[in-house]
Amino acid sequence: MKQRVLIVGATGAVGKELIKLLALREFPLRKLTLLASTRSEGATFETSIGKVSVETFSEEKLSGHDIVFFATSGEHAKQYAPIAAKSGATVIDNSSAFRLDDNVPLVVPEVNPQAIFEHKGIIANPNCSTIQMVATLNPIHQYSRIKRIIVSTYQAVSGAGQQAIAELQSQLQDVLDGKSVKPEQFTKQIAFNVIPHIDVFQENGYTKEEMKMVDETWKILADPDIRIAANCVRVPVIRAHSEAINIETETKVSEDKARELLEKTPGIKVIDERVNGGYPTPIDASETMPTYVGRIREDISCDNGLALWCVADQLWKGAALNAIQIAELLIERD
Repeated sequence: MKQRVLIVGATGAVGKELIKLLALREFPLRKLTLLASTRSEGATFETSIGKVSVETFSEEKLSGHDIVFFATSGEHAKQYAPIAAKSGATVIDNSSAFRLDDNVPLVVPEVNPQAIFEHKGIIANPNCSTIQMVATLNPIHQYSRIKRIIVSTYQAVSGAGQQAIAELQSQLQDVLDGKSVKPEQFTKQIAFNVIPHIDVFQENGYTKEEMKMVDETWKILADPDIRIAANCVRVPVIRAHSEAINIETETKVSEDKARELLEKTPGIKVIDERVNGGYPTPIDASETMPTYVGRIREDISCDNGLALWCVADQLWKGAALNAIQIAELLIERD
């Protein structure tokens, strides 16, 4: 059944990828409405149903749609997503506004698709780093429950928006030209550097980004007894996040068994050869749909431990693609 779809925040980083992926996945569109701020009014996008012009956002334009994607700030989504849902649409929100709301399902389709059908008008898209981690770990968790997760992320600057990309590019040129660098989007120089700090610090010493990975993983896997520690780092990469993950399971899972489980999992692509270049990197994942996994091996620091590496495009699987997959599941149910 063809859908009347609205994208709120259509000219932002995630909004643009939603438009692109709706076409790539041949999503059954009946009508597509694009809303953004006043400064974007009149911009046009080529879509699978022809050219569509961007309109200025207003509350009145939230009605008359089947599916509404919010690709705006959490504050904006919190105010307007319930209005869109009340009009009869199903809202899929990419912000953090509803992720930990007990009345809103938090969904990764390959992991907890059944949660979609518990929605009351709004479905939350998880944090980008959480999505690729739980997608990678779920097949192992289903085979032998995971007791503990230690994850270190290497997150691309595009996760912080278009201005962050521009800052990296300008800083790279300034450093090469011998000019001084003044950070604006980041707390320190990002060119030729890494920054172990994403989002604001919490009372426990972790950042908000790190605690998102903890809290959201508990909710998605429906297992708040998993012990999780995250360290989130910004790296001078344009696109696609990487993660080094160490887990401990209740019963031993050999590296061969883990590889077998992952190779059978939809949405996962294993690249795991013990040769130079036999592993996935951000360039491999950029503008592609899978979550890539490699460097699978036993963690020699603990019993029943595994270590692995995963990479995914955080604008696709970490945001727009996951949201569209949720919408596709809704259509399948209907």
